[in-house]
Amino acid sequence: MAGPLLLAIDQGTTSTRSIVFDADGHALATAQEELTQHYPHPGWVEHDPEEIWRTVERTARAAAEKAGADRIVAIGLTNQRETAVVWDRDTGEAVHPAIVWQDRRGADRCRELVAEGIEPLVQARSGLVLDSYFSATKVEWILRNVPGAAERAGRGDLAFGTVDSFLLWRLTGGRHVTDETNAARTLLYDIEVHGWDEDLLRIFGIPRAMLPEVLDSAADFGSTATALLGRPLPICGVAGDQQAATVGQACFTLGSIKSTYGTGCFLVLNTGDKLIRSSHRLLTTPAYRLGGRTTYALEGSIFNAGTTVKWLRDELRLIRDAAETEAMAASVADTGGVYVVPAFTGLGAPHWDADARGAILGLTRDAGAAAIARASLEAVAYQTRDLIDAMVADGVSHPALIRVDGGMAGNGWLLQFLADMLEARVERPMVTETTALGAACLAGLHAGVYGSLDDIASRWRRDRGFEPAMSAIRRDGHLAGWHAAVGRVRSR
Repeated sequence: MAGPLLLAIDQGTTSTRSIVFDADGHALATAQEELTQHYPHPGWVEHDPEEIWRTVERTARAAAEKAGADRIVAIGLTNQRETAVVWDRDTGEAVHPAIVWQDRRGADRCRELVAEGIEPLVQARSGLVLDSYFSATKVEWILRNVPGAAERAGRGDLAFGTVDSFLLWRLTGGRHVTDETNAARTLLYDIEVHGWDEDLLRIFGIPRAMLPEVLDSAADFGSTATALLGRPLPICGVAGDQQAATVGQACFTLGSIKSTYGTGCFLVLNTGDKLIRSSHRLLTTPAYRLGGRTTYALEGSIFNAGTTVKWLRDELRLIRDAAETEAMAASVADTGGVYVVPAFTGLGAPHWDADARGAILGLTRDAGAAAIARASLEAVAYQTRDLIDAMVADGVSHPALIRVDGGMAGNGWLLQFLADMLEARVERPMVTETTALGAACLAGLHAGVYGSLDDIASRWRRDRGFEPAMSAIRRDGHLAGWHAAVGRVRSR
């Protein structure tokens, strides 16, 4: 008899993907649609919530129909984190476009709060740095700039949520819930007390009535309306994209670490039940919460990884397809001293410099497309090394093994250079769609498809490993050049 299937909805920054997995993690059907990016002002990034919803409906139906909807027992949902949506509780319609995690319109407000000495309180409660990357200043901006929004929010007429909450509201017909991994990315949630923090809500002027109920990552989030897939299906797993990838990579043991290379790059280190306060601008965040118990992580966030390759394709037109960068990088012995610093939307961890801007440095007359393409890939590895160095400075042992995933993990040249720069073994799994897989695993855990985290971990399979092979002298020279390049784009 055929086994149960799990439907994962992966609502990302540039696309929405729905994938049906079997219990062993094999993807049986996939449907994907790109998502339109809107840039109304420099540094602003928005999405249309209705487009997000339509892509979720269409891809979920398409994937379910391909795989056989009658065998699907549960749904898992994962999402772009920090992106903020505010909607009307009666109509379900958003009052403003979704403000995306990359959006920098709240940078000035964050600087004001830092100058007022607010950041230590924010870090102590939320585990986060005070940056417009997170949701709070986005919601505050909507309440201050959308006519009537503040008054409606005060009356309890408006709801706020990250993308998962908005989709759960739509999928279940009005249930306002989230999980702890998403709640913890808002700047409004106390990760030790495990609840919304009244002091933080007051700082940003956000009424408590706007906020969702916070559940475990594997829990009863409600059931879908019959119209979606022909019968109600329970939604049993929810996690922000990077935490979902941590589950999909089976990073369940203390010290295990994964790095996802998608739109940005996100390095997550499992710290178990220990909440490590970073002194080097890393984030302290829940990795997942199961059975009421939180497993914590240290996270480093890089804003631009896959977007750098997309920039090569769409703006510079040096490539037609992202896959071309692998051969281009291998076609030259080095970059000839060229460095690309992809600070298109500022620099993330460990710098958190919203005003830094990107640059190509070290150009000479003989620098061509291959050198720039290679330098763009190298920048991803350099930024990852910066995150590892910050973790080590916070007292974590230098990792011997890192699991990688995301679209860029298909580039073998990049993964070898990554191993060289990190001085660590890099492993790529058989299933690189680990974000969606993690959401499916959380749903399967609650639905009884899996008996435990160990059961999930036993099904993880390695595709290929990459061992560091570069000399220390050469590696240190690369990194010195990178640090000099970053120093030239920093705003302070």
